[in-house]
Amino acid sequence: MNRPIRILGIDPGLRRTGWGIVDSEGNALSFIACGSVETSDKEEIARRLNAIHTGLRAVVARYLPEEAAVEETFVNADARGALKLGQARGIALLVPAQSGLVVAEYAPNLVKKSVVGAGRAEKAQVRVMVSVLLPKADPQSEDACDALAIAITHAHHRSSPLLRIAAGGG
Repeated sequence: MNRPIRILGIDPGLRRTGWGIVDSEGNALSFIACGSVETSDKEEIARRLNAIHTGLRAVVARYLPEEAAVEETFVNADARGALKLGQARGIALLVPAQSGLVVAEYAPNLVKKSVVGAGRAEKAQVRVMVSVLLPKADPQSEDACDALAIAITHAHHRSSPLLRIAAGGG
């Protein structure tokens, strides 16, 4: 008998790191929670990274996900911005890994294609499809909505043979 698998989706960002929790049972998805960890650009980078770490640890402790997925960084012309995003992304990968979760990574275009059906979909299209797939969800930020889209993507791709091999499951 199948049981739901709780998935944590994370959309990393230094200003706002979005998170979303869904339960996946077969093809059925259930919304559990979503939100974002916000930091102030007036704070030094170390404090901001610590805030993201603390916030995501609280999410993991409260919702007890079994699997996690993080959006991959897209190439950015602004090297300084890319470096800061990379640091936030490192925290987003670290927190679930510290809890013993396997962490999958998905490119932004794959997330859009998985949720909307088109890899170049607009944010508004992603929001509409998240609301269709998870009618009880009401994300208060784009980052939380994106995190739910990442969790949905993982739910659709988690049984992929390539993903199982990458996770060491053969």
